[in-house]
Amino acid sequence: MSSPVRSVGGQRSIEESPAHNVESKRLGRSSFLFSGWRRSSQSSPRGDTRSDINKKLSSLVTSHNDEYTADPNGQMVSEEPTISKDAEHVDTEPQETEEEYDSNKSFFFQRKFVSMLQPGVNKFSLRMFGSHKGVAAEQARVKSFGVWIIHPYSDFRFYWDIVMLLLMMSNLIILPWGIAYFENQNTLPWISFNFISDTLFLVDLVLNFRTGILEDDSQIILDPKQIRRRYLRSWFMVDFVSSIPVDYIFFIVDIESRLESTDVYRTARALRIVRFTKILSLLRLLRLSRLIRYVHQWEEICHMTYDLASAVVRIFNLIGMMLLLCHWDGCLQFMVPMLQDFPPDCWVTKNNMVNSTWHLQYSYSLFMAMSHMLCIGYGAQAPESLTDVWLTVLSMIVGATCYAMFLGHATTLIQSLDASRRQYQEKYKQVEQYMSFHKLPADMRQRIHEYYEQRFQGKMFDEDSILGELSDPLKEEIVSFNCRGLVANMPLFANTDPHFVTVILTKLHFEVFQPGDFIIREGTLGRKMYFIQHGCVSVLSRGKQEIRLSDGSYFGEICLLTHGRRTASVRAETYCRLYSLSVDNFNEVLEEHPLMRRAFESVAVDRLVRVESKHQL
Repeated sequence: MSSPVRSVGGQRSIEESPAHNVESKRLGRSSFLFSGWRRSSQSSPRGDTRSDINKKLSSLVTSHNDEYTADPNGQMVSEEPTISKDAEHVDTEPQETEEEYDSNKSFFFQRKFVSMLQPGVNKFSLRMFGSHKGVAAEQARVKSFGVWIIHPYSDFRFYWDIVMLLLMMSNLIILPWGIAYFENQNTLPWISFNFISDTLFLVDLVLNFRTGILEDDSQIILDPKQIRRRYLRSWFMVDFVSSIPVDYIFFIVDIESRLESTDVYRTARALRIVRFTKILSLLRLLRLSRLIRYVHQWEEICHMTYDLASAVVRIFNLIGMMLLLCHWDGCLQFMVPMLQDFPPDCWVTKNNMVNSTWHLQYSYSLFMAMSHMLCIGYGAQAPESLTDVWLTVLSMIVGATCYAMFLGHATTLIQSLDASRRQYQEKYKQVEQYMSFHKLPADMRQRIHEYYEQRFQGKMFDEDSILGELSDPLKEEIVSFNCRGLVANMPLFANTDPHFVTVILTKLHFEVFQPGDFIIREGTLGRKMYFIQHGCVSVLSRGKQEIRLSDGSYFGEICLLTHGRRTASVRAETYCRLYSLSVDNFNEVLEEHPLMRRAFESVAVDRLVRVESKHQL
C-alpha cells in the first residue's frame, strides 16, 4: 500500500496519518526508508543526532531532487516505498466509520431542508428585497427566529402551496360529487382519498403556525408568537373544522350502539346516520376559503399590479368560481331529494332516474342547475314540490349574483384593454363641449378636430409624467428610440458626438402644425429653434426668395445665437411634426459642447450668405 503524496515547496512529500505514525514507532521507525538512504546510512549508528540527519537529507535532496523528498521528522519515504510484511495490513488513510458517514449524510439533508425554508434567490424575492444582499439579510432574519420558521417566499412553501392548491381543487370537485351520487362512502378508494386529504390539511394547519405572514405594507412577520396570534384570530377555526373528519368520528362512535339494537331499529338508524354523515361531510367544503386565500396570496407574491393582467386573472377566477358553483348546485339538486328518500313529486322520481347511473343523474342535475343560474328556464320541467321551488330560488339568486359580478369584471377588462384611447375619447369630449359652449364656427371646429387627430392619433399619454418617473439612462434610451427617424434624417447628427445627440434629444419638445400655420414670424423674439421630423415648411423673408425645408432640416437657430429678432418667417406647407428646443436648453447644451456652437454658427452664416446671394440674383 502507498501513502498519500503531497507537494511541499516544489518537492513531493508523504502526508502521514496518525495510524501511520503509531505503526512507524512500533516498527522502530525503520520500515519506510529510501533505498539510497539505507545504503548511505549503513555505517551510521541509529543514535545519529538531528543535525546529522538534516545534513544528509539536504545532500540527498540536492543530488536526487526527482527521486527523494524531505520530511521534517527525519523520516525518508520514497514515492514507491518498500513495505515490510508486518506493515502490509496498515492503512495510512483514516477510514470514515459508518456512524460518521450517517452523521454527515443526515447533516447534509438537514442543511438542505433548512435552506428550503428560507427565501430563495428568484425574481419574486429579488423584487421584494431588492438585491442578493437583501435576500441574504432576510435569510439571516429567518435563522434568527429559529430553524422551523417557513418563509412565504421559500422553495418549500412554493411547492407545498402547489400541492395544496391541487388537493383543494380536487376536494371541492370530488367531495360534493361523491356525497350526492354514491351512497356507500365506506369503500377503500373513498376512505383512502379522505384520509390522505384530511392528513395533508391537518399538516397544512400545523404549518400555518410556522409560516411567515405577508402584510399589506410588504412587511413579513416571522415572529412565531405574532404568527400564532394572527392565525388564531383569523382563519384557524374555519381551517380546523374543514380539516377534522367529523363524519367518520361520528360514524365510528355510533357503530357500537347500532350493533346492540334490533334489526329494524338498526336499519332505520343506519339510514339516518348515513344521511347525517353526508351532511357533516359538507363541512369539508369550507376548504374553499383556503383556495381563495391561496389564490389571493399568489397574486400578491407575483405582484399582479398591471390592470390588464389583474383583470384577466380575476375574469378567470370568476369563471372558475361560477363553474364550481354550477357543479355544487347540480349536486345539491340531486342530494336534497336523495336525503328525502326521493318523494313522488321531486324531479328525480318524475324523470325515473332514482336507479339510473350517476352519469345520467349528474347530467340532468347540472342541466337544471345551469338553467336556473342563467335564468333561461327551469330545466326539463317546472318545479312542483316545495323543496324544488326553494332550490330553484336559491339557484337563481346565486346565478344572478355571479352574472352581475361577471359583467362588472368584464367591463373593467374591456376598459383596461386600451386605456390611452379611452383617455383620448374622454379628453375630446371635453373639447367638444368647450367648442359648443363658446359657439366656435364650423371651420374652426374642423381644424381643432384635425389637429387632435394629427397630434394624438387617437391615443393620449402623459409622456412627461411617464418619462419623469424613469431613470436617466432608461429615459435617454427611450427618447433616442422615439427620435431615431429624426437622427437618421438629420445630417447635423450624423458625425456628432453621441453624448451631444442624447443630451439634445432629451431637451426636445414635440409639436404639430397644420398647413398654413406660421411657425415663426419675422421680427419677433426668438425663443425656440425647430427640427423637422416630417413635413415641409417655407422660409419667407421680405424681398427675398422663398426657401423650402423638409425632413431632417432645422431652423430658428440664428436668433438663439445672436439673441436678436427673427430674420424671416416660417410657414407650414403640410402637416408638420416638429421638435422644438427652447433657448435656455439650447444654451445649456452648447455650454457643455462648445464645438457644436461653432458648428451652428458656421451653418447660420452659410445660410445668411446663400439668402443674400439669391436676393442679389
